[in-house]
Amino acid sequence: MSRLSLAAALPLLLVLAACGESATTRAATGGTAGAVVAGPVGAVVGGTAGAATAEDED
Repeated sequence: MSRLSLAAALPLLLVLAACGESATTRAATGGTAGAVVAGPVGAVVGGTAGAATAEDED
C-alpha cells in the first residue's frame, strides 16, 4: 500500500474508532477498521485508539 493511501486512510480510521457507546464497542469498531486499512497491526492500533477515545463512566 502506498504511503499516500495510508495517509488518506488514517483519518477514516480515527473517525471510525470513535464510533460507539462504550469503550468495548469503540475498540471493536476501531479494530475492525484498522484491520481493513493496515492488517493485524492496524487492528491493534485501531482498537487502542477506539478504547482511548471512550469517556470514563462514573
